[in-house]
Amino acid sequence: MVKMSDANATLPSGAMLIGDEWVKDTSGGTYEHIFAATGRPNAEIAVAGAEEVDRAVGSAWAAQREWISWTVDQRRDALIRLADLVHEHTDELTAINTHDYAVPVLVSPAHPNQLERFLRYYAGWVDKGVGTASPVSQSHDLMSIEREPYGVVAVILPWNGPLFVIGMNVAPALAAGNAVVIKPPELAPLGPLRFGELCLEAGLPPGLVNVVTGDAETGDLVVRHPGIRKIHFTGGGGIAQKITVAAAENLTPVATELGGKSANIIFADADIQAAAGLAAFQGPLGQSGQSCACGSRILVQDSIYDEFMQQFVAIVEGATVGDPFDPSVVVGPVISQPAMERILGVIDQSVEQRMGRLVTGGKRLGGDLADGYYIAPTVFEGVANDTPLARIETFGPVVSVMRFSEEAEAVRIANDTPFGLNAFLSTTNLNRANRVARQLEAGSVWVNAPSDITPQGPYGGYKQSGVGRAGGLEGLHEFMQVKMIRYGMPA
Repeated sequence: MVKMSDANATLPSGAMLIGDEWVKDTSGGTYEHIFAATGRPNAEIAVAGAEEVDRAVGSAWAAQREWISWTVDQRRDALIRLADLVHEHTDELTAINTHDYAVPVLVSPAHPNQLERFLRYYAGWVDKGVGTASPVSQSHDLMSIEREPYGVVAVILPWNGPLFVIGMNVAPALAAGNAVVIKPPELAPLGPLRFGELCLEAGLPPGLVNVVTGDAETGDLVVRHPGIRKIHFTGGGGIAQKITVAAAENLTPVATELGGKSANIIFADADIQAAAGLAAFQGPLGQSGQSCACGSRILVQDSIYDEFMQQFVAIVEGATVGDPFDPSVVVGPVISQPAMERILGVIDQSVEQRMGRLVTGGKRLGGDLADGYYIAPTVFEGVANDTPLARIETFGPVVSVMRFSEEAEAVRIANDTPFGLNAFLSTTNLNRANRVARQLEAGSVWVNAPSDITPQGPYGGYKQSGVGRAGGLEGLHEFMQVKMIRYGMPA
């Protein structure tokens, strides 16, 4: 078995990237990045203060003017070179990603792979026209509707997939002609720093991608900076509210991809074995439930409930929990000690207040894992949809299972939530799949499938799960503003 102490990788120095300079001696000092699997420090990370943020924004504007002067084929080829470098360094990025937030190496390669896919996809849009032309009513004039970059945008990353979200948001921002100031998550800064190095190696103008590490105060400085023309934030709703208020000082537009409390509906005609596996990995097992796409409310039709639960719980209890660098491990730790304590508090409160019956899990794991932040995958059943366990995003390896009788009841329960990022359903009836999918209030509906986000598909939420889209042409347009030009023609 691979030991965590043997899982060595060359990690970034912890210095932030401003232009082509690596800055460690900053006005904000430093902090320790902790490896969640051991509770021990990984690296010393620089904290940006006002001086460093201002330098990064200035560097970005200078680089953006150079970037936009390049021909479209030059910009396209630069993004392809960057994608090639990501491909060449996939193994390294996988290891860094696992050091960042202890995601098991079983799934960690998906993140640099997705980063590469998004870079290649959006490189293909650079040399495609995205404007339109229109005749003008009551005249012979011509109207041109153009799409132009904002200039400098800020992308604020989540800790549970920073490389993935760089692909989803930085790639289209660059393809649209912008420069980017990346604010990495305090809990997972290492992958974004290595990405910044690769941007320079690919020959992008220095300053086109700046990586400004730090804490919440650093993020606030970025959001309030008058040189930032648009903000994209991926994370929790509470922080999104603060960002939106702060951005209002300069009327800076904000796009968000936020959390969810996604329903996973299992109909009686589903392939039960496949549905149980999907519910387990899309629920408490995948990334230890630390995913905005977690199907944390599992709705099962009465007639198959017992059979489903037998298979589902067996998969959950059979999953290997442990060292994220062990390729046989499915479930790693949660991100931090405060997160672990919060999640255990949710579990304890749910048991004490009898929000549901605890079927399995519900405790911190000890033994060889005692120094890390490990929680056993946890399943509650008999949960009412109006309880905090069903309504508040836990962001951990905790799911609720509920019964339903009829299709209309399932749709009602699924939609009875303030969130609307994802919904899942398992059925072999195509008519039902089509009918139910259109009734579900969610930005993405996955039928007999996990949340396999692709560059071609726009991803985002309804209700409190965010505003805007990442992926597809819609994702490119998030980082472009519209200009109308009217050409007067002689009568």
